Amino acid sequence: MKRLIGFGILALGVAFSGSALAADGAAIFKAKCAACHGAEGQGTAMAPAFKGNAFIKESKEDAISAVITAGRDGAAKKYKQFAIGMPKQSLAGDDLHAVIAHLKSLAAK
Repeated sequence: MKRLIGFGILALGVAFSGSALAADGAAIFKAKCAACHGAEGQGTAMAPAFKGNAFIKESKEDAISAVITAGRDGAAKKYKQFAIGMPKQSLAGDDLHAVIAHLKSLAAK
């Protein structure tokens, strides 16, 4: 019985940590990205949308990570119609993974 209870607690912990990670990605997005990309990732006059974004959908995590951490400015800008470039963001580790997971969820919409 103790083993069954222990397993149940472990399973709940794993389930909770997965949803906590997604919540963190959304919270970080809201704090660092939403001002330019829109609260729901719909895009604004300042930056492109993430909803349906082919780059986010098709790219591997390391490519998305490179854009987030290095930014895109000048000749490296992908979307020339926006006046400003993508500024560097100081995200790493779990925060970066959580944001990328959130971006992927937005792109899938």
